[in-house]
Amino acid sequence: MEKIDWHDRAIRLSIDGRAFINGERTWAVGGRKFDNLSPIDGRYLAQVARCEAGDVDLAVSKARAAFEDGRWARKAPAQRKKILQRFAELMMQNLEELALLETLDMGKPVKYSQSVDVPLAANCIRWYGEAIDKVYGEIAPTPAHSLALITREPVGVVAAVVPWNYPMLMTAWKIAPALAAGNSVILKPSEKSPLTALRMAELAMEAGIPAGVFNVLPGFGNEAGSALALHMDVDCIGFTGSTRTGKLIMQMAGQSNLKRAWTELGGKSANIVCADCPDLDAAVSAAVGSIYFNQGESCNAPSRLFVEESIREEFLARALKMVPDYAPGDPLDPDTVMGAIVDGIQMKTVMGYIESGKEEGAKLLVGGNAARTSTGGFYVEPTLFDGVRNDMKIAREEIFGPVLSVLSFSDLDEAVRQANATPYGLHAAVWTADLSKAVKTARALRAGTVHVNQYDGDDITVPFGGYKQSGNGRDKSLHAFDKYTELKTTWIQI
Repeated sequence: MEKIDWHDRAIRLSIDGRAFINGERTWAVGGRKFDNLSPIDGRYLAQVARCEAGDVDLAVSKARAAFEDGRWARKAPAQRKKILQRFAELMMQNLEELALLETLDMGKPVKYSQSVDVPLAANCIRWYGEAIDKVYGEIAPTPAHSLALITREPVGVVAAVVPWNYPMLMTAWKIAPALAAGNSVILKPSEKSPLTALRMAELAMEAGIPAGVFNVLPGFGNEAGSALALHMDVDCIGFTGSTRTGKLIMQMAGQSNLKRAWTELGGKSANIVCADCPDLDAAVSAAVGSIYFNQGESCNAPSRLFVEESIREEFLARALKMVPDYAPGDPLDPDTVMGAIVDGIQMKTVMGYIESGKEEGAKLLVGGNAARTSTGGFYVEPTLFDGVRNDMKIAREEIFGPVLSVLSFSDLDEAVRQANATPYGLHAAVWTADLSKAVKTARALRAGTVHVNQYDGDDITVPFGGYKQSGNGRDKSLHAFDKYTELKTTWIQI
């Protein structure tokens, strides 16, 4: 296979930063724009439309018209399936362009944009397209003189607001079930990483999704995002991002038309390794690889590592040997496994947490510094703290960077109590050879997903979401249809 010169591809790449409304590329109605810069080295990528309330009004009106006239909602499920499958095929045909846009825009290694992000996003769209004509209604067990039908209908106009850490994948998780169910969708990507969403809209149109059914509004959260959350003609909003912003969106939904609001929010996931762990090397590899993957910018990253005291020294020794493998490199180099932090603001946040860990008495074993400073980009060394207490800031708050906090325990029940002592409840894990202990611990952990003897096990068939302030929604699996459909009862008297 010919090796791709990603730097050369980047130079020749043509980027269109205009919004996508009613099947057409357009600048914001107010004419405002913002510069999109790459976190790799600060290079200028494009001017992007800065959409605001006027653009939201326009997109909502076009989405509503498309929904009401049934150009998509009343297509047979088999027809929607065919178009969504074509959409997924077009994404794979344009894999290299999408991967390059993703890497330039948010800094992740092109190695993973190409092998993980694009294929998983395309698979998500394909899967929901395939699923939509397999979802049946119900007949209720009513008395013989009546027939009660329970059917699903699209909710209407859906707003989707997605974060910057997995721009394509989070977009797919939102739009695939919403579109498959027959809704019209307005997507607001993060202002930090809007480029792949805009290109996906063009591919959706090419696949056959009618004008007005899928619209993309780049812009800032307090402008376009707030306008969507407050809009009286948006029926549903799906959001992935910070818990703070999720709370604001739910408040805005209540202030406006009581639109249903589904939130997938932050995490501070606990990874518990017991002394009877069946494969210590696998546990070390998962603990290190999962926190440093995507530069630690993952809501489900296992940022709190609980290690039983009797194996703590051996575990740390093996972990420290692995950490150098994750040294930040050029994201456009196919061999790089950890890239750039998304921007200077996020890098400052991560460095602030590292300083906090030092000040509160945690022991910095490795990392803790900015890296590749001469590039003009934003890079942080893979960082590991030992001797962390659960009351420290680095153990309580979501860092969203390559920082691992190690806590030790001698009593598993106490480890579980500390693992649950957080406002979040997204993911957790336990490593043990004792099946009964594993099941008991998994039941006790208050998290939407609990891994046993692995981490990051994943498939489109299982739901993703959390407990407590990790949000109230579930992405992926057939359960995602619950967010974007209404249940209707039709009672027929016989």
